[in-house]
Amino acid sequence: MTTTRVPDSAAEQEAVAAALSDRARAERRLGWWLAGPAFVVMLLVTAYPIVQAFYDSLFQFRLTDPDAREFNWLGNYWVVLTDSVWWQAVGVTVLITAITVAVEAVLGFALALVMHRALRTLRPVLRTAILVPYAIITVVSAFAWFYAFDISTGFVNSWFDWLPGIGADTNWFGEFSTSVTVIIASEIWKTTPFISLLLLAGLAQVPEDLQEAAKVDGATWWQRMYKVTIPNMKAAIMVALLFRTLDAFRIFDNVFIMTQGSNNTEVVSFLAYRQTISRLEIGLGSAVSVLLFLCVVLISFTFIKLFKVDLASARGER
Repeated sequence: MTTTRVPDSAAEQEAVAAALSDRARAERRLGWWLAGPAFVVMLLVTAYPIVQAFYDSLFQFRLTDPDAREFNWLGNYWVVLTDSVWWQAVGVTVLITAITVAVEAVLGFALALVMHRALRTLRPVLRTAILVPYAIITVVSAFAWFYAFDISTGFVNSWFDWLPGIGADTNWFGEFSTSVTVIIASEIWKTTPFISLLLLAGLAQVPEDLQEAAKVDGATWWQRMYKVTIPNMKAAIMVALLFRTLDAFRIFDNVFIMTQGSNNTEVVSFLAYRQTISRLEIGLGSAVSVLLFLCVVLISFTFIKLFKVDLASARGER
């Protein structure tokens, strides 16, 4: 049996701390060398469109009349922020984001628990079945939901006409409430597997000895979940909710395919598309895009401050 000698002198303790810090610095340096090139490329790819959009947003510029380009400072932002169309789009976007992320968090966590506790022989099949919707292209998923609920081609009305409020003549895309319900349902079906996959990774990081110790102390399942499981996967929960919130806030495909923004279902991304592509108002469309980017930055900052998660300490580096 071998034993590890604990350094007793201050000099030996300082030497061990210095060795550990040297190793940490070496690992950090290696990480930058490996990830640095990809980080630089991604920075250039994402930074150029943002800078170009901000530059274009400073001009009154319509693509059909390029010679009439006129510098107007922040005039486009004033036009956008004082228009009720922008705030309505923001409200619809926040509504869709809040509902989808909340429902996906609950369903995703439940699916993650099922996949984590399933029999070893059933895990591959179960995980594959759960992840199938996420593997489908978003546009294909949106078209599938659209044709399923469309009054002329859909089967939902004929299959569920026994439910109150659903009949053969129910037009799901004729009102705001039903239209946004289908959009939210399609988002939940498509992206819940993604959040469940991230939460599954978090569950795998929870030490089993802590669960066993809680059982020995007589803790119930809910007490173990609240006191042991969730606190130890806080970083995974933060990452999952942050990624899904950012993705949901930038929703475009489902709205574009299902409603084209009709019935007051226009979201911020579709508003930017309509100004830039449909109306060819490059200046106004760029201003909307920059404001969307600022909203995304604000969401990221809020999540990081709200959860107060140090990812380095979560990995055990500190």
